Formats: sequence, structure tokens, C-alpha cells
Amino acid sequence: MKIRSVLAIMAALVLCVFSAGTALAQNGVTDTEIHIGQWGPQTGPAAPWGAVARGTGVLFDMVNAQGGIHGRKIVYHMFDDGYNPAKTMAGVKELQESSTGIFAWASGVGTAPGLAVKEYLASRQVPWVGPASGSPHWSEPPQRNLFGVYPLYFLEAKTLTRYAVERMGKKRVAIMYQNDDYGKNGVDGAREELASHGLELVEAVPVELTDTDLRSHLLRLRRANADCVLLWLSPTHAVMSVGTAKAMNFTPQFMSTSTCSDFPLMIHISKGLWEGVITASFGELPTSGSPLMLEYRKAFDQFAAREERWGVFFTAGMGFVEPMVQALRNAGRDLTRERFIEEMEKIQNFQGILGNISFKPFDANDPSSRQGQYEVFLIECLANGDARRLTGWIDAR
Repeated sequence: MKIRSVLAIMAALVLCVFSAGTALAQNGVTDTEIHIGQWGPQTGPAAPWGAVARGTGVLFDMVNAQGGIHGRKIVYHMFDDGYNPAKTMAGVKELQESSTGIFAWASGVGTAPGLAVKEYLASRQVPWVGPASGSPHWSEPPQRNLFGVYPLYFLEAKTLTRYAVERMGKKRVAIMYQNDDYGKNGVDGAREELASHGLELVEAVPVELTDTDLRSHLLRLRRANADCVLLWLSPTHAVMSVGTAKAMNFTPQFMSTSTCSDFPLMIHISKGLWEGVITASFGELPTSGSPLMLEYRKAFDQFAAREERWGVFFTAGMGFVEPMVQALRNAGRDLTRERFIEEMEKIQNFQGILGNISFKPFDANDPSSRQGQYEVFLIECLANGDARRLTGWIDAR
């Protein structure tokens, strides 16, 4: 009986250990690993934004090379969703429900792809930090598992419009916008700011992702005699817009969102026509000589693929997840999702390569409890792709 009792106890202990290990793995954490996921368009019309996910990967490589997080290495699972929400959902679900699971999700490009998985991740209380989109959907209403870092597109539009009216004397502001949530946020911000000056948009022209000829769009803007045009578009359509305008001898002041602020890229694909465009920016420029940016540049040189390009989108992918890395460190060795979320809520006045980032304990009635950054500054594209800084940091609220 005693031998049988001992064997039974040992079997029970083995079962408990196995069960605990399985539960831990399902949580995306093992004794030696933390599994983090991200999607990003490596192909398709939004492929220029795919550098965001690759930048995140290099930051994680740097963290691992420095010893990881309390002895654990970050295992990074990135997949190409082609900016297709259906592919985003399929990829996230496959990874999340795999044998190892995903502890938390980092960044992830696009409003529509993010919306496709937002409720799924919330239903499982899987942390998601730094969506690569300035949509208000990440914080309005707030969700306990979701932490926004990207300043709102709505506020970027307000800031650019205010600069156009107050500093440049523009009176006839128009917008070309991607006909989705991303573009409509730009329209709403511009309209609100213009109303505060007693003005209205002289034209608002929607663009579909499938549009390949923008002449009719630009004709509407020229007939409206717009002296300033906001471009709330993908980089491809933004470049098509300035090229078509040039061919029509239509020369308003073009302004655009931070999604089109990678000036060397925009100068290259526009064959120089992006010169003079003013955009918002939410993080230090890649040419910054700050100690942290220089450290990241060394990591880029060490870990990035040979064909990779150091630029705004790449560094943004590093900046979006800086708070995540900080919270993982602060959570200690006994890492759980609950503890990680609590540490994210404690982040105050965090300064990495982006603007000031702060969160608060969860409040279902306070979007700022989950929207961490509100700061932007404005830059102008120069002929060689460099940026001329026009303003200091602006709290865009």
C-alpha cells in the first residue's frame, strides 16, 4: 500500500507539473521564452509600411543580445497579412491558438487589420501594445488589454490644419482621403480645426484603395481653388496625387500624415516631387544623434537584413514597443499577463524615441487611460529627402 501510495503521489505531482507547464506554454511564456506576435504588410499596396514590423524584430534582437528579459528570450512571430483584414484574423488566430500561444501582441500595421482582431484579443484578455495606426478605436472606448501609442490621426489633421491657417495664411483647405476609417479621421480633424477659424473644407475627395487614376480627384480640388491639400492616403496614392497635380500645373501646399513622413522613401518613389510637402511626425528622426537612436542604429547594423533601409517606418516599429519592453522588465521573473498589464498602467512620462508616453489604471470612461501619446511635431521635406523641422513638440489635444 505504501509503495502504491508513493507511486500515486509521484504520478499526481508529474501531472501537476505537466499541467502547469502546459498552461504556462499556452500563455506564451516558458522558462526560457516569451512569445510575442505581430502582423505587417510585407507585400501589397501597403508594403512600404511593412518596415514597422521588421523594426520591432530588430529591437527584440537587441534585447535578446543583451540577455533578454530576466533570463528569457523574446521569440518573435511576425507574419505578412498584405494589409488584408481577413488574413490578419487568420494569422492571429492560428498563432494565438497554437501549442505555444502568444503572450502579447506588438504593434501591427493598419486600422482595418487591427479592427479585425481587436475583439478577439479582448475576449481572451491578450495584451496588445502600440497598434501602428492613429485610430481612436484603440482607446475609445478603452479596453483593459489594449494600449495605444500612436498619436491620433484626428489630432494630426488638426495640428497640420492649424499650422496651414495660422502660420501659412491658407484659407482654402481641401483633403484627399482614403475612403475608410483612417482617411475619415483626417477629414474630421481638418473640419473641426477649420470650424474654430470660421472656415470649412472647400472639398473632400475620397480615394478607394483600388483607384489607379487620380486625375478626376485632382480636378475637383483644382476647381475648388484649394490653396492647401491634406493627403490622408497610402504612400502610393499620396505620390500619385502630387505627380498628377504636377502634370496639371496645380500647385497647392500639400500636407500629409505621419504615415507619409519617410522622406527619403517618398522622394525616391515620387522622383523628387515630395519636396516641400509638410507632414506630422511622432518620433525622433532617424538622423537624430540622440544616444538611444545611435544605439538603435548599431542594432540595425548588426541584426537587420542586408537589403533593409534605415528609415522612419523602421524606427517607428522600435518606438511602438519600447513601453512593452519596459513593462516586461518591470513585471519581473514571475511574468503573467495580469502583472504585465499592471506594469503598463504604471508607465508615466516614458521617453524613448517617440514623444512623452503615459498610461493610467484602467478607466472605462477615460480614453487617456489607454492612449499613451498625444505629442507630434511638423516637418518639411527637402530636395535630398532630409527633413526640416518646423515646430517643437506639440501636445495635439
